[in-house]
Amino acid sequence: MTETVAIVVVTYNRSALLENMLAGLARLDRPADAVFVVDNASTDDTADVLARADVPGLHVITSPDNLGGAGGFHLGLKTAHEQGFDRYWLMDDDVVPAPDCLTVLLTHQGDCLMAVREDSRGNLAEYAALRFDLRNPLSVKPKTASVVGTYGSRAAMPATVPLENVAFEGFMVRRHVVDAIGLPDDSFFIFYDDCDYAIRARRAGFTIDAVRDAVLVRQLDFDQQHDLSSWKGYYMYRNLFAVHFRYGENPLVRAKPWLIAAGVIVLSPVRGGRPEARNARRALQDARRMRALPRA
Repeated sequence: MTETVAIVVVTYNRSALLENMLAGLARLDRPADAVFVVDNASTDDTADVLARADVPGLHVITSPDNLGGAGGFHLGLKTAHEQGFDRYWLMDDDVVPAPDCLTVLLTHQGDCLMAVREDSRGNLAEYAALRFDLRNPLSVKPKTASVVGTYGSRAAMPATVPLENVAFEGFMVRRHVVDAIGLPDDSFFIFYDDCDYAIRARRAGFTIDAVRDAVLVRQLDFDQQHDLSSWKGYYMYRNLFAVHFRYGENPLVRAKPWLIAAGVIVLSPVRGGRPEARNARRALQDARRMRALPRA
């Protein structure tokens, strides 16, 4: 309980969500020692919200450019790490921690911890992966088991649940982990940067545990559906492919991006059309350049 904690938040043009989230941080019964908010070049009234926020230890990092979630967490964690804190708690601007959430997390000594999310109605909404399969080439989606899909409710969960993947929504990492594996990879921009970081941590021998009684409330309904023919679709494909190229445990898994891209192109006349096919082709080409791991 004597360890120091820095919270790292990334925000972009969601001032109303950010204001609620900051109010939640102000209500923590054990305040963080510092709160670093990376403002990704917001054009709404985010600056005003941050200026009037009454949060202990608040530091605002205003980026002149939109670095994406990945770049924002890279910059925020880098800044906090350079200041010597013991633990780092990463979260988006759309979650609100329960008042005792940080207190509960600090009673656990694991390398990496995950607060357990619920929706605004109190239903379990923790989609972190219990199993993230990069061995079976027949698994179309590598996440084959999640917390909510396995347990259904918070009450049904054991006190801690080992995870293979996380989201940067309530993810806590200790200093020695960052020392060993480095920072989130900002080249991801959005999507799968948290996935990549969790895989790096686990492959370095560190554990990740979801802590049942650490409650984090999502302000928005959980929705992982995106228009794969849009600019977001490009990043979804590219970063999924990069994860397979980096961490696929056999040649067949590392070949899956080629098969997925081919399937998207073949099916494009009946689903995403030329824009999605173009995204898949470009994503495949660009993901090959991301095969090298970032340096620690």
